[in-house]
Amino acid sequence: MSEPEGAGFVRGIGPWQATSLVVGTMIGSGIFIVSADIGREVNAWGPGGLLLVWIITGIMTVAGALAYTELAAMIPKAGGQYVFLRDGLNPLAGFLYGWTLFAVIQTGTIAAVAVAMAKYLAVFIPSLSDTIFLPLGHIHLPGAADAIPIGMSAQRLVAIISIVVLTWINARGVKLGAGVQTFLTTIKFIALAMLVILGLFLFRNVQISSANHAHFWGTGDWSFAMLPVVGAAMVGSLFSSDSWNNVTFAAAEVRDPTKNLPRALALGTIAVSLLYILANVAYLNVLPFAGDPHGTTAVARGIQNAAQDRVGAAAVEAMLGSAGALVMSGFIVISTLGCNAGLVLSGPRVYYAMARDRLFFERAGTLHATYRTPVFGLITQAIWASILCLSGTYNQLLDYVIFASVLFYCLTTVSLFAFRIRRPDLPRPVKAFGYPIVPALYIVSLAALMVVLLSKKPLYTWPGLVIVALGVPVYLLWRRGTRAVSRP
Repeated sequence: MSEPEGAGFVRGIGPWQATSLVVGTMIGSGIFIVSADIGREVNAWGPGGLLLVWIITGIMTVAGALAYTELAAMIPKAGGQYVFLRDGLNPLAGFLYGWTLFAVIQTGTIAAVAVAMAKYLAVFIPSLSDTIFLPLGHIHLPGAADAIPIGMSAQRLVAIISIVVLTWINARGVKLGAGVQTFLTTIKFIALAMLVILGLFLFRNVQISSANHAHFWGTGDWSFAMLPVVGAAMVGSLFSSDSWNNVTFAAAEVRDPTKNLPRALALGTIAVSLLYILANVAYLNVLPFAGDPHGTTAVARGIQNAAQDRVGAAAVEAMLGSAGALVMSGFIVISTLGCNAGLVLSGPRVYYAMARDRLFFERAGTLHATYRTPVFGLITQAIWASILCLSGTYNQLLDYVIFASVLFYCLTTVSLFAFRIRRPDLPRPVKAFGYPIVPALYIVSLAALMVVLLSKKPLYTWPGLVIVALGVPVYLLWRRGTRAVSRP
């Protein structure tokens, strides 16, 4: 599978574009939605419990990114995390990550974010309903109360079209794809920062803020007994902070990767984590923590009972009136498009690396002669993500994504230690922050979180584990087929 010299990827991602890729893939729709469910989970611990979940998530996210800086600077190759696992642990670990990434992590996230985009676009175009006009049957997902109708609706069609358009843009060259992604990321970062500024300073409701502060610690038991509750509540915040690792997938296209990758990982995760915490403080400045589920206004319903969990929209409505819902819907449409632009760009670089190892479709390991992009991988990803869109789900898809993501973040950090032990000779332009204590604590916290998720949310986490495990026989079959083809 060798290519002519100089015919590889184009290094078209500069330092700002790399940081933008981290920020853009992290900020989607989650920060505007998941605080409602987190608030309900930690209700007994009050606003303090809500902020604690986001603070712990931010610390874990930054700690993980700082551990990845050493790996990214040491091995700046296409495929990123897949390569770290393959070379640091073993080829099976790498394949299981790539398999799960394609099956649910990357494509499931793309589908979920596209569906969310279409739902918010429907605020401006009411004819975009989710009424199915082409039914294809039903599926009962573990954890779902009712069977989910599979089929085509106007919203799902728009979601699929958005995936196709972003795929086409990224197929036309990494500079174009990264440019579009950076443009959308800049807009949504400014929009989220404006929401924070408005909530913290200009539209702070003194009465609501004081009431939240008076009951800041709630009535719950602030002991280690609350940790399982916090762990279970972190599903939403972790998903909202996920995908920062995607920049490592496109390492072969980043200019001066030994410098720009670590900087992008550190700066991007720190900026977004701080912004997320401040956004929740802003929510608490304009909305009651609990509220009334039967309330008729955004303020009356509060954070926990925001209509359809749209906390961001409720906060803007409380500040700007009825026009706020339209403003926030526009923000989220842009935010989700920017998030998917980065996800669509980065995923096929992993499939490319797998194909070069003869563990994925061979054509995925080739680049377009003109644009130097993995077009086949882009198309394959778009097809599977579009099929997942036919479920029209958001929460269910995300529930299956997060456990698998946490598992591989943990294993990748383990590979950092494996490289230190097995390959101490490798050049390390950047060292992992606080090694070995900080990466070790990160591994322990992720392992504890997985135990909590398996015990507290088994209907959602076990299916994710099963998907990972199914990759083992697939790996063995693929290797067996490769050996058969390789025999003279």
